[in-house]
Amino acid sequence: MKPAEISILNQLKSSGEDFVWADQDVHTEEYAHFYFVAARTGEERVYDCTLYTLRLQHESEMMEVVEARAIEKFPAYKQLQDTGEVNAELEEQVGLFMAEVILELEEEEAIKVSEHVEEDWDHEPGIGLDVGLNVDRITPAIITQFIQRYRSQSLALDDTLYTFTLAQE
Repeated sequence: MKPAEISILNQLKSSGEDFVWADQDVHTEEYAHFYFVAARTGEERVYDCTLYTLRLQHESEMMEVVEARAIEKFPAYKQLQDTGEVNAELEEQVGLFMAEVILELEEEEAIKVSEHVEEDWDHEPGIGLDVGLNVDRITPAIITQFIQRYRSQSLALDDTLYTFTLAQE
């Protein structure tokens, strides 16, 4: 175990909690970054976990597609992003185009997401986990429930494909 992992392990043991926040100011109702300990390989290891709602994942994937299409249609938009310059006329055109693309993607239900756990065994510190769950909010109770099920290997993921609309916000 490396020093950073040992330090986190000591924090967890001294706190008496199931997890500690990776950064107290980063978590939101739909996203959390935290550490916990599990012995999935026979040895206690620190898990560095990002946990988020499927709605947030859907929005993120949708915006990636929308931005890529906007850059393809308006190559000068990429330059504005890179340089930080302001061009109100171009930004208005891009904004309208992006709104149209969002509506199109929502109508077609083109972006679909499902629950998942991705493990990164070459992560520092410890083992990295990227987790998307179909929950409305990420709360300490949801985090604790996830950790307990992950540790006991009883975590059952829903493989249903979900789609959301940005208008639901």
